[in-house]
Amino acid sequence: MNKFFCILVATFLSCSSSDAPSGQSPTEPTNPGTPLTDAQLLDLVEKQTFKYFWDYAEANSGMARERYIPSDPSYDQNIVTTGGSGFGLMAILAGINQNYITRTQGLARLNQIADFLNTADRFHGAWPHWMNGTNGDVIPFGTMDNGGDLVETAFLASGMITVREFFKNGTAEEQALATKYDNLWKGIDWDWYRNGQNVLYWHWSPNYGWQMNFPLQGYNECLITYVLAASSPTHGITAEPYHQGWGRSGQITSSASYFGFPLILKHNGAEASSGPLFWAHYSYLGLDPNQLNDQYANYWDVNYNHSMIHYNYCVANPNQYNGYGANYWGLTASYSRNNDGTIGYDAHMPSNDKGVISPTAAISSIVYTPTQSMAAMRNFYENYGTQLWGPAGFYDAHSKHFNWTAPRYLAIDQGPEIVMIENYRTGLLWSLFMNAPEVRQGLQTLGFHSSKYGI
Repeated sequence: MNKFFCILVATFLSCSSSDAPSGQSPTEPTNPGTPLTDAQLLDLVEKQTFKYFWDYAEANSGMARERYIPSDPSYDQNIVTTGGSGFGLMAILAGINQNYITRTQGLARLNQIADFLNTADRFHGAWPHWMNGTNGDVIPFGTMDNGGDLVETAFLASGMITVREFFKNGTAEEQALATKYDNLWKGIDWDWYRNGQNVLYWHWSPNYGWQMNFPLQGYNECLITYVLAASSPTHGITAEPYHQGWGRSGQITSSASYFGFPLILKHNGAEASSGPLFWAHYSYLGLDPNQLNDQYANYWDVNYNHSMIHYNYCVANPNQYNGYGANYWGLTASYSRNNDGTIGYDAHMPSNDKGVISPTAAISSIVYTPTQSMAAMRNFYENYGTQLWGPAGFYDAHSKHFNWTAPRYLAIDQGPEIVMIENYRTGLLWSLFMNAPEVRQGLQTLGFHSSKYGI
């Protein structure tokens, strides 16, 4: 993760708080004497986590709230997140598929979200990182970050495409919803965000222009941005920005290995091992890495190796943190423990290990490491009780070493858990996204191949 971005995120998500779990969880862990099967546990975790995007969504917009704190539900309750809401769109489809909600219920919520997004602030088609859910106005993520956020918009657009594909052959009402999302996604001006160069830029502000100066260069969580930019039938890019910008004119590849697993691609700012595990999740909620290749990498290998590096790092446990091991692992960006024991935010990874495990890291890797991820999920559920389990699934972060929990939730952490569990169980979101005609064309434009999808 780019150092500047880590500092920016930490600044605006950090809270000096020591709130404890409320103990009011509607679903307490099952008695370990009657353990759930793997299938039952997967369903319970997916269903409970789904509540984040269904029961605790922002009321007016239906969008995903940036965060939810059970002990203080009014905290930031009207701040909605663009990328997290994209994950939420996929989560709603998973909820329909698993019969957590009816198709009619899902249709109503998705119409609510589409209508909100249609009138919310946009900047050359891109939405900002944060918005006010009551009126759609931009809420600055930072002084200069008060305009379009192309990466967050890419996460949102991924969800839009899956919604369109899910409903496009349905009833007249469902087809009308599909058209709404189709129009929203096609209104994003990806080419504008090149700033006339062969690279995409993360931000543009109506007040500060391109001053944030954050080109999207690989490798981190942003691959999906280039895939969608090349896929756009209205404001698309050619292959040159991908290869010259993201691919760094071929310099994106890495020869490093950790614990016997090749890194394959250079991880920005994490050369000492590997980046936070959300890099293996965000772009791949819709983009299926199975048998996906381009001239730089096999993307299944990229993500499997990344997950196994983190797993083996936690098993090796060089800092001797209590609890770390084969059933307690996973480092990613999440809430974190400040030195004084209060709650902050940090991008955890092997080179920035604070003794804090983020459940989303191991759980969202279940498509890559099912045995290791199920072991962690079962341990979290059966052995930590309400320390980790709350009204919207597993809390965001935990440290056995410090006997500490962040009894809070973040949309960008809860969403990947649901979507990757659903992809592991049914492949739903992967199938919807990868079979979208313009996505197939965009992948071909960039030189990707997938024998699974005949690309």
